[in-house]
Amino acid sequence: MGRQTTAKEDARRRRKLAKTTSASAPAATKTRKAASAKSGAPSAARSAGGKSAAGSGGGKSAARSAGATKPAASAQRTRKTTPKKSRAEKSAPKTTTPKTSKPKSSPVQKSGAKNPSVVKKVMATLRGDWSRFSAYPLTTYYIILVSVLLLTGLGLVMVLSASSITSYDGGEGSSFAYFNKQAMFAGVGFALMIAASLVSLSFWKRLAWIALGAGIVMQALVFLPGLGKTTKGNANWIGFAGFQVQPSEFLKVALALWLGFILAQKFGKMTTFGHAMIPVVPGILAAVGLVVGGNDLGTGLVLMAMAVVCLFIGGFPMKYFLLLGSILTAAVIFFVLSSENRLNRIKAMLTGHADQTAADTMGQAWQSNHGLFSLASGGWFGVGLGASREKWSWLPEAHNDFIFAIIGEELGLIGTLVVIFLFAILGYGMIRVIMRSTNLMVQVTTAGFFAFIIGQAGINIGVVTGLLPVIGLPLPFVSYGGSSIISCLLAVGVLLSFARTEPGADAAIAVHKDRMRSSFAVLARKRRN
Repeated sequence: MGRQTTAKEDARRRRKLAKTTSASAPAATKTRKAASAKSGAPSAARSAGGKSAAGSGGGKSAARSAGATKPAASAQRTRKTTPKKSRAEKSAPKTTTPKTSKPKSSPVQKSGAKNPSVVKKVMATLRGDWSRFSAYPLTTYYIILVSVLLLTGLGLVMVLSASSITSYDGGEGSSFAYFNKQAMFAGVGFALMIAASLVSLSFWKRLAWIALGAGIVMQALVFLPGLGKTTKGNANWIGFAGFQVQPSEFLKVALALWLGFILAQKFGKMTTFGHAMIPVVPGILAAVGLVVGGNDLGTGLVLMAMAVVCLFIGGFPMKYFLLLGSILTAAVIFFVLSSENRLNRIKAMLTGHADQTAADTMGQAWQSNHGLFSLASGGWFGVGLGASREKWSWLPEAHNDFIFAIIGEELGLIGTLVVIFLFAILGYGMIRVIMRSTNLMVQVTTAGFFAFIIGQAGINIGVVTGLLPVIGLPLPFVSYGGSSIISCLLAVGVLLSFARTEPGADAAIAVHKDRMRSSFAVLARKRRN
């Protein structure tokens, strides 16, 4: 019995020693695990035999049993320690071996890593789409056409809204009187635009001198008694058959065509004073002088701006360009200082209603101030279409020169930004015509139309917002006026004919015609069936 107890104590000591060595030497535990796996069954048999021998009694049997308990104890130690070793082995690679474990990135890091690639793909797709759209031969054609159609449509709606009260109260007997006239003028302008867009470039070259001559003659007719009409201090109208025509609006189109043709013919030859000045300068002075002579300095400023832009694009010599520019500037200063009405307008622009007394409610600042009131009352989104309060005879020329103020009141800041954006798109289309054309006449004439339409729109918006004195220029395509909208649409027709001269445009138009014919043929077959 003493020997058995001693053997049991030795077995306990060995177990404690095995536990301490297993924690310090993981490599040794792996070998012991393999050895115990191989000798598991024999050791179990020995332990069984040892127990039976110890139970039968005897000194030798007791010694054998004591000797047999040693392998049995070692087997038990391996069985008890192997699960703990296996857990340590499983967890050891996760904590001690950095090669096998990969750091996991958070969802924020993954999204941050993916976002740049997604943005780059989107930007690359947009750039590809824009490059394909820009390279299409008819892109310029459609940019100009769509922007003009939108501006004209918006103008018809706003003319109806702004003139409804004035039209009904002014003796017309109908709130649609001005709108009906403007719609008729727009129809005539669209017919001329379509006809002009189908004309070739050679036709405009042959028409240049005739157009300028006809424009100057018509402008001179305003000084004939009985034929010329004076409206609000400007002798710039011709009246016949119940209609009034403003020749200066068509003179703008004629001057741009003529300058484009002349500067293209004289390019590289304007080395002397005579070649540079004749016939360019006399033609410009004749057109501007007749308009300013009728007391219409605003239209004269537009003609001057057109001339300056055309001369710059057409390669006019710089020394003569500066000479002519100084002459035109001196003329403008003279006409401003010689007119008390123009000086009062400039003063009203600078002082606003600070100089307007209660006894002078209809003073110089009345129109510009109510234009600002109209814009301010519109807010972000406006008071609603047709709900303007300033058009109730508070704002003079609400349907004409100050229609932009009514747009700001009824459609808000968003509406005014849309109008500015459409003019910017139209200007971009004109710049595309200049940049993509190789014909100097096309470039110079398009630059003149840019100064005519976009420049006049900028002046009108500047007047309404109080940045410029009241000049009396309509907003192209939007303001009421037959001569204005017809001349603007005629100029757009010329631009569309220029856009068709872009390489590949004729082939693209032919493809569109074939598609339209095939689509109409399919519709006709369906109707027959």
